[in-house]
Amino acid sequence: MEFEDRLKLLKKARASRSRPEAIDKTWQKIDRSPDLSTKEKLEKLISLTRTGPGKKEKAGLAEPDKREPFQVFENHFSLHSRYGRVSIGRGLRIKGQALSLLSRDQSFEDFDLSSSLFLDLETTGLSGGVGVVPFLVGLGFYREGKFHVLQFFLGDLAAEDELIQELRLFFSQMNFRSIVTFNGKAFDLPLLETRFILKGEILDLSGLPHLDFLFAARSLWGHKYESCRLYHLAREVLSADRAEDIPSAEIPFRYFQFLRSGDFGLVEPVLYHNQEDILSLLGVVIVGASFFAEEEEQEEGKLGDAMDLFGAAKILERTGEFDKSALFIRKALEGGLSGEVSLLARKKLASYFKKHQEWEKAVRLWTEMTPLRQLFCFRELAMYYEHRAKDYVRAKQVSEEGLCLAGGVSRVYEQDFIHRLNRLKRKMNHQPAEASKK
Repeated sequence: MEFEDRLKLLKKARASRSRPEAIDKTWQKIDRSPDLSTKEKLEKLISLTRTGPGKKEKAGLAEPDKREPFQVFENHFSLHSRYGRVSIGRGLRIKGQALSLLSRDQSFEDFDLSSSLFLDLETTGLSGGVGVVPFLVGLGFYREGKFHVLQFFLGDLAAEDELIQELRLFFSQMNFRSIVTFNGKAFDLPLLETRFILKGEILDLSGLPHLDFLFAARSLWGHKYESCRLYHLAREVLSADRAEDIPSAEIPFRYFQFLRSGDFGLVEPVLYHNQEDILSLLGVVIVGASFFAEEEEQEEGKLGDAMDLFGAAKILERTGEFDKSALFIRKALEGGLSGEVSLLARKKLASYFKKHQEWEKAVRLWTEMTPLRQLFCFRELAMYYEHRAKDYVRAKQVSEEGLCLAGGVSRVYEQDFIHRLNRLKRKMNHQPAEASKK
């Protein structure tokens, strides 16, 4: 069954289920009228619930409740359209290898984003817990040559049963194979699972491979930007215009105001915020994955700089791709890393060279960092000269320099250098005179 036909069937099924409920509610209102006979009540019910065209309500009849207890909003985006500086269709070209690196989950090797569900909830509270209800469930996915955004909106908290049933039916019909969220492992998915359990249902999404991009984002850009909030990354990484957006902290307040007043204008910005979050998540996943694409496919990767390359190196390091991580660090240093990030990069690279016994490269890096008064460099050099080069004179010199720097700064390093110098003196006393002069 084609996607559009499947969506129409879902909407038709929802309409067929909701009409009897609407008739029942209307009858309950009419039945409370003491001045009407049973025949008049039935005539009034028929008038209010008639679906044929051109039929108007009679003057003086009660107006039905205009607020929809449950609604589904749909939008879609062409694969050729762009969100910020990223092409929407680029997401379909991301390979499973990049997704497995970002998620640290090897099962993504067999998947791509064509069968993924992007999930983002707006809730009545930001702290989680059984009392928190997701009143807006935003879903993004690729189908039929487009990226779709569906938003399941709860206009009345009493209609949560209907929301859960519609979501259950939708998930079972769509057969998603993986999930993509931003902080969804800690918040969105557990909350949705809780609401399903409370309604006696099982969430089909549970157990699917899950890319929570928050963790990858912190590795990629935590050293570059002050904040790794999705809103901030959308502006910095994607150059997306979210000037009309509202703060997340304002969303529960707006929803409760809507429940009290019925003013839909209060939650329209929430719908916009939710859709922007889904598109922003898609965009940053595309850029993050592009760093690990083949060279001929790295058109989006050109957006990166030395800081991004270092972030990609951290992703590779945490997944055990140490050789590739070292290559990315070298590219980042060649690209002009500076300050604390440059120092951290050189530390990581020197550690890699040490592990692979590329001593000349490691010693060069440690020596380059000694003017920066880095105590660990003096310790590493002292160990190298003592245990590898057997140059006790040079080891003693480096240890003495380290001890001077450590005094009053680090008790641990100070004790280490004192112990090392005592050992070196004993070794040098037992060393032949000719060797000690080297």
